Amino acid sequence: MPDMPAVDPHALLSDPAPIDEAAIRAYRLDRVRAALAARDLAGIVLWDPINIRYATGSRNMQVWTMHALCRYAFVPAEGPVVLFELGSSWHLNAGLETIDEIRPALSFDYMIVGPRGEEFARRWAREIADLLHSAGGGRLALDRADLPLVRALDAEGVDSVDGKGAMEHARAVKSLEEIRAFKRSLEACEGAVGDMRAALTPGMTEQQALGHLLRGIVDRGGEYPETRLLTSGPRTNPWFQETADRVMQAGDLLSFDTDLIGPYGFYTDISRSWTVGETRPSDGQRRLYDLSRRQIDHNMALLRPGLAFLDYSDKSFQLPEPYIANRYADVAHGCGLGVEYPLIWYKEDADWGAYDGVFEENMIVCLESYVGATGGPEGVKLEQPVWITAGGPVLLSDYPLEDSYA
Repeated sequence: MPDMPAVDPHALLSDPAPIDEAAIRAYRLDRVRAALAARDLAGIVLWDPINIRYATGSRNMQVWTMHALCRYAFVPAEGPVVLFELGSSWHLNAGLETIDEIRPALSFDYMIVGPRGEEFARRWAREIADLLHSAGGGRLALDRADLPLVRALDAEGVDSVDGKGAMEHARAVKSLEEIRAFKRSLEACEGAVGDMRAALTPGMTEQQALGHLLRGIVDRGGEYPETRLLTSGPRTNPWFQETADRVMQAGDLLSFDTDLIGPYGFYTDISRSWTVGETRPSDGQRRLYDLSRRQIDHNMALLRPGLAFLDYSDKSFQLPEPYIANRYADVAHGCGLGVEYPLIWYKEDADWGAYDGVFEENMIVCLESYVGATGGPEGVKLEQPVWITAGGPVLLSDYPLEDSYA
């Protein structure tokens, strides 16, 4: 693909022109085809609704179709893209120039076809094998591979391989128009955060606070939350407790991770921590906040194109011993239509999946921090999305951190 032109990040992010969604779709489909060609793959079948959306721009009941396997797409390295859609939903794809043909989808999901799953898997495999042959033949990738499908493809003599890596690498590097769209989506998320903070009062439950956040994103054209990570007081430590009916008190620490799918389908992912009632934080709360902010700032300053993942992990901020056991799940992760490649592990977790690679220009990376001592009373969660440019890291979020907590 051609190199992207040099750009002034501030001018790009503040450009008020409408988002060119057709240009985004064209770029993404080209990225998928290039990833297939680079791996000597003739085509890929996409079941993950996020991958279908990335490759074609088509969406239909995103959350439901994550667990009900009933629509998919065939994307060849060269040739026509075929979307297999629910019979009642073809109209949703009107105007999508990335899709050359729409056909009825065949599902093998037990909930949908009961004990006839193997029969429909065989029918599915025959049709996919015909499409693969029409595309010139070769290896077929799948972004998910449930057992009935793999067995049916084997019976058709199709050489099928895991296509997850191809899609993750395709999605990792954004076009400049995608970055503009991401910024717009993030602004909607930040507006929802502002709504929640304005409504937050002592005596409110965590669930009520989360409700303000969710209403705020939907009001601004967002779609759905991927998690329920908003907790207060003692429920902020350890992290990853889900929002509950706890009544928040003045002076409690409120910590949250937005994890919202905003406009254009982007995963808008920031984390903030405040005191309930806008009270002055205690000395202990300020120490936690200062340490978390230093971790974010240190790790952001390291980012640059060409930096190896393992080098980044090794050079990343070293938490003091009392906080290591309670560390977050990762140092950083890619961000686009979801949490994406790469995921940067803490060096303490190297045996659990750490891998190498290099950061590339126009990746968007979310920097994570959670600081809470094991057995401690509270914990601070901060997270910032960063655009990696040729000139270094550019912070994408305008929602401020708490300078008064320093």
